[in-house]
Amino acid sequence: MAGPLPLGDPAPSDGRLPVDLPLDGSTPFSAYLHIPFCRVRCGYCDFNTYTSSELRGAKQEDYAETLASEIALARDVLSDAGALRPMDTVFFGGGTPTLLPAGDLARMLERAIDAFGIVDGAEITVEANPDTVTPAVARTLADAGVTRLSVGMQSAVPHVLAALDRTHHPDNVRTAVDAAKDAGLAVSVDLIYGAPGESLTDWEASLDAALALDSDHVSAYALIIEDGTKLARQIRRGEVPTPDDDLQAEMYELADGRLAAAGFDWYELSNWARSDEQRSRHNLAYWRGSDWWGFGPGAHSHVAGLRWWNVKHPAAYAQRLAASESPAAGTERPDAKAHLLERVLLESRLAEGLAIADIPEQNRDRVAGLIADGLIDGATALRGRVRLTLRGRLLADAVVRELTD
Repeated sequence: MAGPLPLGDPAPSDGRLPVDLPLDGSTPFSAYLHIPFCRVRCGYCDFNTYTSSELRGAKQEDYAETLASEIALARDVLSDAGALRPMDTVFFGGGTPTLLPAGDLARMLERAIDAFGIVDGAEITVEANPDTVTPAVARTLADAGVTRLSVGMQSAVPHVLAALDRTHHPDNVRTAVDAAKDAGLAVSVDLIYGAPGESLTDWEASLDAALALDSDHVSAYALIIEDGTKLARQIRRGEVPTPDDDLQAEMYELADGRLAAAGFDWYELSNWARSDEQRSRHNLAYWRGSDWWGFGPGAHSHVAGLRWWNVKHPAAYAQRLAASESPAAGTERPDAKAHLLERVLLESRLAEGLAIADIPEQNRDRVAGLIADGLIDGATALRGRVRLTLRGRLLADAVVRELTD
């Protein structure tokens, strides 16, 4: 299970939005549907997920109807506020969404579309464990309107998968990808690098295997050690080594070079796509500060600068909704300074960059120094935008500190 929820103000029991919220009906709207179930908890994961022994009062077979209750509440809330809009993107994340029957996912999607509507050509993504994707599952998802499958490959090397507590067989990645393609779905594969005991040669083997899948999109994330996870405890006890920052930097450079050579362009620090059309539009909605409603236990939402998050445990989530109450546990409205910091943090990660005009005025003269240090592209800066170089991507946090401190 994840760590504690953030601190914030109490959320209204009816879920209503503040009357002074500056709603904009032209802002794109997305839906995130959290499926909090996993067969096994991976040692590095701090997401809000639960194995069967941890559910205590919640049943997976009831989950689709429970989440549909929050969809109905959201429709009423947004309609009353004059902020009801069709969805541009939908994302089923987890956990392991495909641990539920594909028909349950299809039913939740149908309820969301009935409640909000959906734009033509919307992107609808389902995350999947390779062991849980069959041709029948892929066809059911495609028939329901899903357009994209995000396959949790993580690595092609057995000892690396074992270090991450991933239980799928590497061969099942190809099976899942082929099933998705045969059903007409676009495919993304997710990789993690820097696991304990993973060498540069191991990582190269995983990249080769991922490229051989001929997917449309690749995400590659550096392993981060989160407090409270099994892996953090193992490192603290000296059972496994701490990830090597220099090795992770080499792995990132290798990934960027290999993916570029294979026709992928980076569009966000950890994401590469074969074309603009294959970029994750849902994740771009987060990075660009659009509106979204997060459904499910522990899910976070954002509408017009207001943020809120749901209670964590599936049983508490279900109890709130059964009592016709909002499952929201807390809420916050970041001030202008916090909003600006977040905008710089998120937009600077994108290949399109950040407008220099959006940097605090007193810090804009620092751009020249960052260009001199090889962290920001000079030609792009002359056109009024901050765009990270490859070296800048490796030191992105330092660039953000320089632009905001």
